[in-house]
This record gives sequence, C-alpha cells and structure tokens, in this order.
Amino acid sequence: MARWALLYSEALAANRLSVPTDTIINIAIDYYGRHNFTDEFNKASCLKTQIQSSDKSDALATALYLQKEKEFLLYKERAKLESYMFGSLIILLVAAGIIIWMRQRMKIQHLQNEALIAEASGFKRQIEASRGDVSRLEMKLHGLLENRFSLIDSLCQTYYESQGTKSERKAIIDKVKIEIESVRTASFPEMEQVVNDCRDNILVKIKESDPGIKPEDYMLLVFLASGLSTRTISLLLGETVEVIYKRKSRLKSRLRESTGAVNPAVMDIF
Repeated sequence: MARWALLYSEALAANRLSVPTDTIINIAIDYYGRHNFTDEFNKASCLKTQIQSSDKSDALATALYLQKEKEFLLYKERAKLESYMFGSLIILLVAAGIIIWMRQRMKIQHLQNEALIAEASGFKRQIEASRGDVSRLEMKLHGLLENRFSLIDSLCQTYYESQGTKSERKAIIDKVKIEIESVRTASFPEMEQVVNDCRDNILVKIKESDPGIKPEDYMLLVFLASGLSTRTISLLLGETVEVIYKRKSRLKSRLRESTGAVNPAVMDIF
C-alpha cells in the first residue's frame, strides 16, 4: 500500500495534477516514517508538497483520486474487521481448547472419584462386616471370660480374706484351695486360649517378639491378661502381693523394651 501510494503520487506530480486531499500520499509517509526508510520518506514528503501546490486541476483525475481514497478507506475498514475477526477466531479456538481440556479433566476426575467412592464403599462394607464379626466374637469371649473366671476370682478373694480365721472355716478354705489349684494347672491352657481369642493372639505375638520369656513370667502375663486381681494372682502363684507387684513392674518394663514398640496393645494388659 505504501509503494502504491508513492507511485500514484509520483504519477500525479508528473502530470502536474493537484489533489483535493493528501490521504494517499500520507499512507507512504506514515509507513516509511515508522520503518525508518529515509529516502522513500523524503521522496514522499516532497511529492506531498508538489501535488498540493500544483495549479492544474482535472475533474477526471479528482474523481479518480476520490474513488481511490474511498477504496483505501474501505480497505482499512475491511483490514481492521478481518484483524478483529482473526483475533476473535483465535480467542474462540483457545477458549474452545481450554473448555475441551477442562471437560476432559473433569471427566477423568469424575471417573477417578467414582472409582475411589466404589473402593471406599467396598472397604466400608468389609470393615462393617469385620466389625460385626469382631463384636460377636468379643461378646462371646468376654462372656466366656466373665462366666469362667468370675467365680474363680470370687473364691480367691474369699480365701484371701479368710486366711487365719477360725477352724470352722477350714473346710471352705480347703475347698477354695482345691479350686485355685485346679485353675493353676488344669484350667491354665483354657485361660491362655481365651486370652488369645479375646486379644487378637496377643500372647502368641509376645512369644514371637520375646521367645526367651520365662515360664513363670508367662503365667503371670496370662493371669494379668485374664483380668485377675493382684490378690488372686498372688494366691494362684503362691507368692505375696508385694512380690506380685514387683514381678509385674519388671515384666512390664521388659515387655515395653521387647514388644511395646511392635505391639502397643501389650501395655494395655497392665
């Protein structure tokens, strides 16, 4: 357009024709001035002076000039419109790409959420089923513990409180001794099994973590895990209450070092 404007203005100057406006030559002046084409800019500036200072006027040339000026203005408007349309199209394509990308991501995220929800639901059903089984087992085993050992604990308490009483209670005391001895010998394996069932095989785990545990300490541990009182344990083991307290403290320290970090539930026994 700048080259055309320069040539058109040269033709007007060569024919000494004046023009009503300087619109066309200004196209060349603006372009060459912005792009630092010095020679073309100076030439266009001189032509501007020549075509405006000429006295010769021609109606046809003036009409043609006005037509070309109008065509240029229409071209400018069309070019501006095309640039707006092109920019809008680019923005629209970018926006469409972003929307498609976001929809795809949302779809993937939705599928992942559904998979996680389904997995969580499955875990929840498994946990609820496991809790139901554990609750039933605990109720059954705790009932067994309560029914099996409450009498033993009561008898031991009675015997402990009746030591040194009058001779007429000797028969009762002897009977209690027989029951206590029965618990210490015949019933011990059953107590051990019940504790393992109620406490998630905690005695088995302690043996695995501390295989060197002494039999007498292990027996004390079983009685403690069964929930028996210190007095009852003292009678079952044939030792004083003070000795049981000391043994209990030593056993607790040992298990804390050997199994406490692996199985914190061990400390709940004490």
